[in-house]
Amino acid sequence: MKTLVIGNGGREHALVWKLSKSPLVSELYCAPGSPGTKALASSVPIGADRIDELLEFAVREKIDLTVVGPEVPLEAGIVDLFQERGLLIYGPSRFAAQLESSKVFAKEAMLRWGIPTAASEVASSAEELRLAAQKVGLPLVLKADGLAAGKGVLIAKTEVELQAGSETFFSQRRFGSSGDRVLVEPFLEGEEVSYMALSDGQRVLPLVTSKDYKRIGDNDTGPNTGGMGSHSPSGIMSSEQESEILETVVRPAVDGLAAEGHPLVGVVYAGLMLTSDGPQTLEFNIRFGDPEAQVLLLRLETDLAEVLRNGAAGDFGIDDLRFSDRAAACIVLANDGYPDSSAKGDAISGLEQAGALDDVVVFHAGTAEEDGRVIAIGGRVLNVCALGDDLEDALAKAYAAADLISWEHKVMRRDIGRRVVGA
Repeated sequence: MKTLVIGNGGREHALVWKLSKSPLVSELYCAPGSPGTKALASSVPIGADRIDELLEFAVREKIDLTVVGPEVPLEAGIVDLFQERGLLIYGPSRFAAQLESSKVFAKEAMLRWGIPTAASEVASSAEELRLAAQKVGLPLVLKADGLAAGKGVLIAKTEVELQAGSETFFSQRRFGSSGDRVLVEPFLEGEEVSYMALSDGQRVLPLVTSKDYKRIGDNDTGPNTGGMGSHSPSGIMSSEQESEILETVVRPAVDGLAAEGHPLVGVVYAGLMLTSDGPQTLEFNIRFGDPEAQVLLLRLETDLAEVLRNGAAGDFGIDDLRFSDRAAACIVLANDGYPDSSAKGDAISGLEQAGALDDVVVFHAGTAEEDGRVIAIGGRVLNVCALGDDLEDALAKAYAAADLISWEHKVMRRDIGRRVVGA
């Protein structure tokens, strides 16, 4: 089976890594790929947003299965485009992708389907935001309606922070057109968790639990990022809560889209807050989380290629996925200055030593090759991941490997999972 993975981040490296282990995969491509994926897949020099060129490549090479990593091509309608040409592709249609590409669409859908979520207001100007804030009350959360690479969420606990947030969206235009509309929600107290499942449009296959860490700094300080670390299991979610989320959040989303004529084929990712009133849904994504995918794929034992092929065809043919009982942890190594303007171009050392450690896999998230050296070019640069007998063991291995890797402007959080394991 000739298989194409679209994207070049850590999530896509993890997908390539997992798919390469399938006996069903005869040839593996990654577009555009990275220094990390090239040892496992042929790099295709086509950006993930160039969906017409990707289609031409898939037709020409007779690709049997395409797997989409990032959200941008999904929003652009790559799945619809491929399906019109009779190509098998795992991911949601452009309509279904609005669950992620529009926070307003998702909020309206959640209310329509009876999914637990906070009430909200929508603002399209500084004045509307001021009035919405009066209705919601401080503290509150401001969310860009459109895609913002995981960075479009601001928390305002004071009037000063609210004014700064308003300027960020409507004066500075930091999020561009994605911030034309802003969702204004109450600030929820509790523990933030991720819950993911795979869908073939009807059937849902739950993934094991995971937790990611969005803030740039230790103790959840600083601005939101795309994610600075993750681990699986989450360590904070009970089996009863898992079941509740599956039945009250994930299945209603899949059933709701199917009933409205737009079956959701792809990953259903619910970002939730575990509050004293039960789980509240913060957002939906419609692709693997990053860096949650890395730890989930380390634990997955079912053949991913077979699952995604069957799911893309509309029927998984199985009712559950197999996962290792071991734990997995991921530490994100970033460039200083991320998530704003970050340093780039430093040569990275220690990759071979870290990757040679038992149970450790290093995924490339923002690297390039220059004069035979691997250099750090992205905000998030590397994902250092490890399996362990338990979460504490996995974290210890991941941090030991992360400490072997260095470049001048490397930064990372030192507290991923520490509170969960009690260290």
